[in-house]
Amino acid sequence: MELLAPERGGFFVDATVGAGGHAEALLERGPEIRLLALDRDPDALALAQRRLARFGARVAFTEENFADLERVLDGSPAADGILADLGVSSMQLEQGPRGFSFRRDGPLDMRMSGAGRTAADIVAAASVEELTRILRDYGEERMAAKIARGIVQERDWRGPITGTRQLARIVARAKGTRERIDPATRVFQALRIEVNQELVALSRFLAAAVHRMRVRGRLVVVSYHSLEDRIVKDAFRRESGACFCPPALPTCICGARQVLKILTRRPVVPSETERHRNPRSRSAKLRAAEKVSEIS
Repeated sequence: MELLAPERGGFFVDATVGAGGHAEALLERGPEIRLLALDRDPDALALAQRRLARFGARVAFTEENFADLERVLDGSPAADGILADLGVSSMQLEQGPRGFSFRRDGPLDMRMSGAGRTAADIVAAASVEELTRILRDYGEERMAAKIARGIVQERDWRGPITGTRQLARIVARAKGTRERIDPATRVFQALRIEVNQELVALSRFLAAAVHRMRVRGRLVVVSYHSLEDRIVKDAFRRESGACFCPPALPTCICGARQVLKILTRRPVVPSETERHRNPRSRSAKLRAAEKVSEIS
């Protein structure tokens, strides 16, 4: 809330409203605040609508992917602040039938919106090479090739892999190592990112958010793994005027120009107290920037 500075009033966007906690905190900061709440998950949006009903016409809801923010904001005023809290929510993790958690048995789904391929579809059809790429690039999994071979062998010998606990057991058997985190953590992250095309969506969202904010508008993004954080960090650096040209070039040819001022020199991370109270916050990194000029 401090970085969004909602006390100014105006039009704000919660691009991943979830159960509505951030949106509620925003709207409570003043009667002049209006909010557009987005979520691609209809179950989450329904929860947010119930939670925020007391704010009446000050908040509007739309079931949309934040990747489509440019289109969603057609006809809306320039935003005074935009917030995105990335990744899977606690609510989604707790729902076994959604297939996001290896700790709860359920179908291997992982779709945020209920449309498109499921994780089971990918595991059933992908080659060893394709699975290796997904696990390496999206899960940063060191044993990606070994796990991919184990998955393909299992489906060839025993048939389709359709359950979350079934996949978690296959991964644990393939890795055969003790780790600080569950052996299946990175595999489930990688499949979820592939199913929902999360990194592509994030890049599209960031470009649209910068374009759709007014000067002095603020953008705040909370990420939960290094792939997301790297995309946010690089986008903020690029829009703050950092030059990405090779050092050997005598002049800049990348078109660097300052549109954003970075407000968080280092990402804001949860305190030890917060991590103890909410262990799922342990990997969170918050970055914020303010728009200082229009895109030319």
